[in-house]
Amino acid sequence: MKRNMNILVTGAAGFVGRNIVANLRNLRDGKNRARPLLSIGEIFEYDRSGTQDQLDAWCARADFVFHFAGVNRPENPARFQTENVSFTSRLLETLKKQGNPCPIVFSSSIQASLAGRFAASEYGLSKQKCEALLFRFARETGSVPYVYRFPNIVGKWIRPNYNSAVGTFCCNIANDLPVTIHDPDTQLELLFIEDLLEEMYDAMEGHPHRCEHDNRYCCAPVTYKVRLGTIVECLRAFHAQPQTLVMPSIAPGSFEKKLYSMYVSYLPKERAIFSLQMNSDERGSFTELIKTADHGQFSVNISKPGVTKGQHWHNSKWELFIVVSGHGLIRERKIGTDEVIEFEVNGEHLQAVHMLPGYTHSIVNLSETQNLVTLMWANETFDPDRPDTFREEV
Repeated sequence: MKRNMNILVTGAAGFVGRNIVANLRNLRDGKNRARPLLSIGEIFEYDRSGTQDQLDAWCARADFVFHFAGVNRPENPARFQTENVSFTSRLLETLKKQGNPCPIVFSSSIQASLAGRFAASEYGLSKQKCEALLFRFARETGSVPYVYRFPNIVGKWIRPNYNSAVGTFCCNIANDLPVTIHDPDTQLELLFIEDLLEEMYDAMEGHPHRCEHDNRYCCAPVTYKVRLGTIVECLRAFHAQPQTLVMPSIAPGSFEKKLYSMYVSYLPKERAIFSLQMNSDERGSFTELIKTADHGQFSVNISKPGVTKGQHWHNSKWELFIVVSGHGLIRERKIGTDEVIEFEVNGEHLQAVHMLPGYTHSIVNLSETQNLVTLMWANETFDPDRPDTFREEV
C-alpha cells in the first residue's frame, strides 16, 4: 500500500504557493487522477503568519518541501537578505534539526545567473545565495535538491501591478484600463502556471527535468518566448471577442490557449456575461454564438410552433444540427433529384444530423405549443460576400 506523502509549502499564500496548494488538494482528494503514483497526505501551508513552532512540527513530518517563500520587489532591498536568504537558512536548519533530509523544490530565478541585464540584480544575488545554501544542505544531509531557475511565471491569480507585466496587461485590458509598452519588441520567456504544476508533479515522482547545460539545476520544459507587442495584440483581440464573436486560435498546448485562460480569469463580474445579437422575426430567432478562424461557427436557432426554416443548400459548406429542446423534422433532398431523407428529432434524445453539401434542407417544428431549439455548427463562418447558400425548397 502506498504511503501518503506529507507536503510542506512555504510561501503558501503567494501566487505559486496558492496554485500548488489548491492542486495538491485535488490530488489528495482524488479529484485529479492523472497522477496515480502520487498519494498526498497532509499539506502544511506556511506563510508570513507562520510560527517557528509550526515550522518545527511541519519540518519533522514533511516528506517533500516546496520552498516558494520570498520577496522579489520589496520597498527596502535589505529584505532580500532577511526574507529570502535568512528564511531559507532557517528552513534548512530546522529540517536539519529534525533530522529530515527530504527532497526540496526551490523556486529560484533566471536572475540568479547574474548574467547580462541581471548582473546588478540584488534579487538575483539573494536567490543565488539561497541556491548555495540548498546545495550545501544536500551535501551535508543527503537531501535531493530540485533547484529551478524559473523565467517569468504567469497564470491565474497572479497579482497585477506588482511584478508581472503580463498580469498587469491582462487585468488592465479586462477592465478597460490603458496599458503602456515602452518597447513592443522586448521578448519575455513565459512559464504558465499549469506547465509549472506538471513539472512539480514530475519532481514529486522523482523524475524532474534537468538542465542540459548544468544538471545541478532543474527546468520546466514548456515555456514560450513572446514579444510584448504580440501579447498585447492577443489580449486586445480577446477583449473584443464579445463584439466580434471570434474565438482565438486555442490549439492544444498553444500560447494563445494558455494566455486566453489567464486573461478571462481577470474579467470583472460585469464582463463575465455579455449579450448576443438575436435576429428575430415572426418565425423565431437566429443567434450567432462563436466564430473561429479555422473551425467554423456555432449558432442557436429557435423556431416557433409549426414554423419551417432553412430551404436552402450549399456547395461545400456543411453543418450539424442538434435539437436540444422541442420536437422537429429535418428533411434533405439531393439537388436534381426527388429523393428526400428525413430525420425526426427531439430534445429528449440528442442526436447530431449532418446537413449534406449539395442537399437542400429544412427543419420544421412539429409541436403546436413548444419552441424548437437547435444548436447549429457550420464548418466555416458566414461570409456575406461569398455565402455559399442558395434558396431552394426541399
